Amino acid sequence: MSCLYEINRWWRSHVNLWTLYLLFLGQMVSFVLAMGSITSSLVASLGVDAPLTQSSFNYLALALIYGSILLYRRQKLQVSWYWYLLLGFVDVQGNYLVNKAYQFSSITSVTLLDCWTVAWVIALTWFFLGTRYTLWQLLGAAVCVLGLGLVLLSDAGVGGGGGSKPVLGDFLVITGTIFFALSNVGEEFCVKKKGRVEVVTMIGVYGFLVSAVELSIVELKSLEAVAWSKDIVFAIAGYTVSMFLFYSLAPFVLKLSGATMFNLSILTADMWAVVFRVFFYHQQVDWLYFLSFAIVAIGLIIYSLTEEGERGSSPAPPDGDSNAEYQVLHENAEVGL
Repeated sequence: MSCLYEINRWWRSHVNLWTLYLLFLGQMVSFVLAMGSITSSLVASLGVDAPLTQSSFNYLALALIYGSILLYRRQKLQVSWYWYLLLGFVDVQGNYLVNKAYQFSSITSVTLLDCWTVAWVIALTWFFLGTRYTLWQLLGAAVCVLGLGLVLLSDAGVGGGGGSKPVLGDFLVITGTIFFALSNVGEEFCVKKKGRVEVVTMIGVYGFLVSAVELSIVELKSLEAVAWSKDIVFAIAGYTVSMFLFYSLAPFVLKLSGATMFNLSILTADMWAVVFRVFFYHQQVDWLYFLSFAIVAIGLIIYSLTEEGERGSSPAPPDGDSNAEYQVLHENAEVGL
């Protein structure tokens, strides 16, 4: 009884509505990312090998919708265009490489190797944003990855492996995670320093331009070979909607909790994919899924409840300086901004 009392007291003293709100936002992002993964895998299974074209519709939608808001506000850019060009470039490469990997590897392998993004983000935020992690935060991150590992172990047991060229697919995913990490960290810095609408608009604008140039070079023949059908159009439309929601919600999580918490939260995307398998395809799932979801949830709580916290993770008071933690970096980069 005393043990239960101590656990209950710890929970009441540490868990608050703000923590639950961050966890909820993270799972919303994870849910729409799962939708994006499912539809991207579906596009590949329908014989469409056009990952750049597939992503370009999302970038175009971001540019048109958020760009209209930016124009309505008549707001001048607060960050030089070439930084946004770089951010759009690395984001496009990450999407291209991971979507391309579905042509050669299984969704299970792609999801497993996508966890490398967490490691890259921790390293990049440590060196470039000055983030310092406590042992509890690192433990929470490790617990999250362990929980996802149980999901992938279960997937492998029910035939989740395979692929025509798994080694090539694995290499593409790992390389893609490096670009995703660069994109996440760059976006975290921008949304904490500048406006969310500006950042999302510029990612859309330059992401679309980079995609258009690259697909005109490497993807025209693949597009000509596509036997377009209603299923393909619906699959690409589903991917576009999913990723538009993902890019719309992601800045909230990045601004409020940082790139590392963001990437830990979306580790549960594979679990949300299980929900679709159960309710829409009526497939049986292993009990490990339920255990792994609980483990990942514990890891997220451990990470988010650390007392010292990730520098820049917690919101500033209404009248406070929300950019104080980036003051040194800002001063060094002021010439480029």
